[in-house]
Amino acid sequence: MEQRQVGGSGLWVSRVALGTMTWGKDTEEEEAGDQLAAFVDAGGTLIDTADIYTGGHSERIVGRLLRTVVRRDDVIIATKVGHTPDRQRPCDTSRRHLMASLEASLRRMQVEHVDLWQLHVHDPDTPVEETLSAVDAAVASGKVRYVGVGDVAAWQLAKYATWQAAGRDQGRSPIISVGTEYSLLNRRCESRLLDAATDSRVGMIAWGPLGRGVLTAKYRNGVPSDSRGALPHMAPYVEPYLDEHSRRVVESVCTAADGLGVSPLAVALSWVRDQPHVATATVGPRTATQLGEILAAETVTLPREIREALTDASAATAH
Repeated sequence: MEQRQVGGSGLWVSRVALGTMTWGKDTEEEEAGDQLAAFVDAGGTLIDTADIYTGGHSERIVGRLLRTVVRRDDVIIATKVGHTPDRQRPCDTSRRHLMASLEASLRRMQVEHVDLWQLHVHDPDTPVEETLSAVDAAVASGKVRYVGVGDVAAWQLAKYATWQAAGRDQGRSPIISVGTEYSLLNRRCESRLLDAATDSRVGMIAWGPLGRGVLTAKYRNGVPSDSRGALPHMAPYVEPYLDEHSRRVVESVCTAADGLGVSPLAVALSWVRDQPHVATATVGPRTATQLGEILAAETVTLPREIREALTDASAATAH
């Protein structure tokens, strides 16, 4: 699998990342182990998790699999911090919370450091200088190697990145990545966030490249009983992309797939994965079979004419 540089940093990651949001709930540990083994065997390196995924259970599974399935040195671990769904505040990036959460993540994964630590969300109630000084302390401690951000607005990314860049000679750690949903069904990041990332030399981590599963064409004739859309806790996540516009985009993807002799999944994933400034595309398969289909797309590169046609067909999702 091709490795790519993340922003202006020295970190290189696989251009497809293995997401673990469902590990411990919709994906059992044995199945997760099969996925991880196949992913690393195919040359994948970046494992994406978060402290809130399945209440921390995702991180625990990652930690156990690092001792039984793959070696720690074979993977790059990215986790996130900042959401506090079980507390009075929905988010917290105070120094107190960040440092405590980092220690908890390290314990759950049984590791001494994480490779990429991401601020999952912007906390309007904590001064940015407090948040970022805690980030710098985490890096200085050796428990974090690189720093990124997650679900933030363009101006927030610019503020974080500029603050850190202004203090590089004082030991501040640069923001190297920004996570954003990006697919043929959701191109909103192109309007402002992409410009901010480019200007700040920040690499994009594109999640949801398959349109929450809709771009695989599995929902063309309804909601399959074994799909995420049929699960009560996941249906609200999928439903926004089952509208008429999405249906037309899916048909365009299927037309391209038929013409190329590949799967709709391969077309949708390739379109996002090979966009300029995308460092990696994060996929979240529930089964090893689904991961196999994703890994098979590694050899697919869209011809320029088809890429442009899909860009035009999905234009309404760009803003």
